[in-house]
Amino acid sequence: MGLTIGVDVGGTKIAAGVVDENGAILARTRVPTPADPQWAVGAIADAIKQLREEHEVVAVGVGAPGYIDRDRSTVLMAPNIAWENEPLKARIEDLVHLPTVVENDANAAAWGEFRFGAAASHQDMIMVTVGTGIGGGIVIEGRMHRGSFGVAGEIGHLNMVPDGLPCGCGSKGCWEQYGSGRALRRYGREAAATDPVRGKRLLELNEGVAETITGSQITQAAQEGDPMALDVYDELADWLGRGLADLASLFDPAVFVLGGGVSDSGRLLLDPVAKAFEKYVIGGVHRPRAEVVLATIGSAAGIIGAGDLARV
Repeated sequence: MGLTIGVDVGGTKIAAGVVDENGAILARTRVPTPADPQWAVGAIADAIKQLREEHEVVAVGVGAPGYIDRDRSTVLMAPNIAWENEPLKARIEDLVHLPTVVENDANAAAWGEFRFGAAASHQDMIMVTVGTGIGGGIVIEGRMHRGSFGVAGEIGHLNMVPDGLPCGCGSKGCWEQYGSGRALRRYGREAAATDPVRGKRLLELNEGVAETITGSQITQAAQEGDPMALDVYDELADWLGRGLADLASLFDPAVFVLGGGVSDSGRLLLDPVAKAFEKYVIGGVHRPRAEVVLATIGSAAGIIGAGDLARV
């Protein structure tokens, strides 16, 4: 089909790239996301136009945050950009005169890993992005699973604890309140404040202040072998393993791919998550179990997946 442009729309930046049929990015550009959502579409179009100056492209795929309708055309709701019922496909096509599809950004990243990354040898996979929250994408029999209305895959808002911690979505007890980077920071801060003697290393890294300990400081201490930091990672991993076990019961994927910023800690996260998954998965040793692996493409997955989905 030729070259496409993949666009990854974030709350602070819009990243775009020219993507070939093998998932390689031939050129990139990046522009700030305007504070006014009315200007965001123009910024996306500007990024596309920059890339077209030196490359002949045939289509555009846009990975956008929030709920996208099943027709891959309208952003029903994107809280980080304040879009509601935004006809993004039509507006982009009017500005750049190229066929355009719109996809949820987590779905786009999952598709990138499915086609060209950690899940490339499988037909059924679930990607779980562990960052400030939890996002994800589901591929079943080689097809992106969008659901009847296009909004499947919001796995971070599975209800894990009835009447639990309040979530930004308006509900309580969502998975991302217990298994995300935000949760990792909370666990570390609470542990250091409760037991400052055992939390000595965490406190040292943050000038003695428990209330503002960061995720990177917890990761550093854990990599050094600090017992409290390792316990904090184990607590996070336990919640992630619980969620993967529930998803395995629903979808029975061949592989779970862990992505997002927290997954940059590598086996520090992967090993205890895989162990917790084995602990909680229904059927235990009597059923085949999905692999749990780390994403391999990294931050480029959204661009690559969006560009490839423009062909699908």
